Amino acid sequence: MTTPATPQAHQQAPDAGPPGPYESPIPIRPATLGDAVASEWTKIRSVRATMWTLGVMVVLMLTIGLATALLVATDGGTLTNDPVLGLGFFGVLLGSICVITLGVLTIGSEYSTGMIRTTLTACPSRGRVLTAKAIVFSSLAFTVTTVTATVVAGLQNLVLDGAPASADDWLRGTVGIGLYIAALGLLALGIGAIVRHSAGAITIMIGVVLLPLVLALFMFADSLRGVQRFLIDYSIPNQIGGLYGTTMTSTGPSGWEPLLLMLCLAAVALGGAVAILNRRDV
Repeated sequence: MTTPATPQAHQQAPDAGPPGPYESPIPIRPATLGDAVASEWTKIRSVRATMWTLGVMVVLMLTIGLATALLVATDGGTLTNDPVLGLGFFGVLLGSICVITLGVLTIGSEYSTGMIRTTLTACPSRGRVLTAKAIVFSSLAFTVTTVTATVVAGLQNLVLDGAPASADDWLRGTVGIGLYIAALGLLALGIGAIVRHSAGAITIMIGVVLLPLVLALFMFADSLRGVQRFLIDYSIPNQIGGLYGTTMTSTGPSGWEPLLLMLCLAAVALGGAVAILNRRDV
């Protein structure tokens, strides 16, 4: 009598040990800052907020800048003593609100949707996450602002005749403005990381931009003259004007000083954000 053969799939050698650990065929390496930057770039270019905020900023800068130059030209006005570049101030001031909004949403939207948990699970280093967000956001804001400011300046100089602008004037009115607006956006990013609430952080940043100048306009008492001058000198509208060489006072920051001041403020906000993120839960 023959015994049926046992299937080979169920046979096991008596001396076989337990199966070894699974080894993935995909190479595994530690995550780097470059990986975090690539991830943040994918996020920021795939959400509608980026297109809407930066798109509105470009439209505001182009339309307001060109309309201002056309109005001056239509009225027969000329800028014999000042460079035409200064007319770009109005569009940049309004466009900065769009960059502030995007800066807050870059991190605030992840807290509102809960996506920040996934982000920090994939990259537990919170400083690295914030650094990657800052690199991607500031690079995008700087590029868009600088290109738009350069186009606006060129169009305004075609429409109007003004005092010749020096190379430093052109550099501050294009690259300097781009760096300043990017730094202002980084300040908003830091505030958004600290507050963790998009609407609250945007409200705070709008107050930072507009409130000092508004308060100064209603300080009529002689005892408040010093405070009034300080608020006007260091208000963000006056700092933007300083880069264009059109400050409201003669005592405020001028030249490249507004950019250095804003970079310091942004560094303090981001440093505080990293410290707070490392000490609290999501």
